[in-house]
Amino acid sequence: MGAVTRTKTEADLDARIHQFKDDTERVDILRRARSFKASWIELGEALSHVMREESWKRWGFESFDDYCTKELHLRSETAHKLIGSYGFLKTKAPSVLRRDGLSAPIPSLASVEFWKRAEEKGEDAPEEAVAELRRAVVEEAQPASALKRRYKEVFFPLEDEQKETKGRQAVVSAARRLIAVMTETRVVPKRLAEDLEEQIGRLIEELSEKEQAA
Repeated sequence: MGAVTRTKTEADLDARIHQFKDDTERVDILRRARSFKASWIELGEALSHVMREESWKRWGFESFDDYCTKELHLRSETAHKLIGSYGFLKTKAPSVLRRDGLSAPIPSLASVEFWKRAEEKGEDAPEEAVAELRRAVVEEAQPASALKRRYKEVFFPLEDEQKETKGRQAVVSAARRLIAVMTETRVVPKRLAEDLEEQIGRLIEELSEKEQAA
């Protein structure tokens, strides 16, 4: 079997794990960062501790974000999302934190983040839908893509104006693609193609003007 190829990030994390092997806390977090896609909850817990105790200061970093970026190769946004989602689970579904991922599934970070955002809508969030969403995340560990398809419009409905804008953009995009396909393939009779291009061009122009005026 051939050697497993490591990314630059993985190689750097491994090097740091070796370099700081005498600092148990620092190495523990580096190891969690190395495998956080499989156990994001553990990394979220560790980062919460680092932020609370300001451990990054004794490791010589200017800020928590600086530590996450340079030491763990984590974007600041991702680090704060990990901390926020971990804290949310600790409050809303603490039993999930004790799961091993084998006897019971561990919800993905993206799924928990979606649930968290839905609950943050407060009074605007339909109670029944919130309960359904909780079951889908905690009990079924459904992927975020499935949750968004089912609940996005429930918790984050587009305003009529936004829907109209999105619709105009979709039509214009499709119209331009149609013109491009007709030009490339030449399967549409020339006269018909010219008539269609003229009509489609007028459609694009009218919708584009509405978009600019919106």
